[in-house]
Amino acid sequence: MVEKIITSEEAIKISKQIQTAGKKIVLVGGCFDILHIGHITFLEEAKKQGDVLFVLLEADETIIKTKGPTRPINTQQDRAKILTHLTIVDFVISLPPFVDNNAYDMLINQLKPAIIATTAGDPYRSHKERQAKLIGANVVDVLEPISNKSTTKLIAMLEEL
Repeated sequence: MVEKIITSEEAIKISKQIQTAGKKIVLVGGCFDILHIGHITFLEEAKKQGDVLFVLLEADETIIKTKGPTRPINTQQDRAKILTHLTIVDFVISLPPFVDNNAYDMLINQLKPAIIATTAGDPYRSHKERQAKLIGANVVDVLEPISNKSTTKLIAMLEEL
């Protein structure tokens, strides 16, 4: 079986092989902390946009900075393993803790996805649009946000119990 959890360096090599074969890479990114139906639907819709789905999985340190000291619930290693069990996910790239957008830009430039998939209203859309423009890719909203389906809302509901 092909290893699905890969480093950025391995992803760059694999992406070149995929593109040489004439296939289209779809790239998504996120935390995917407590997997829920919103995540599954997003990944399914993203996969429909191309041939190979790469998931950029944020580092624990990055999530702590963006979501607070009680997150993530699951470690990056655990989140990556869970994602590999989804047949729609081809590769999971466990990101190091990036300090700025330049590191993301460099990786995107080397992966050269055809599609960067997002959810409508993504707060990072402008960054993704900028990255897509650098490599001639498209940013596609594959899903509207599903109300009451987020890890943050799940955690809040559990805390009320």
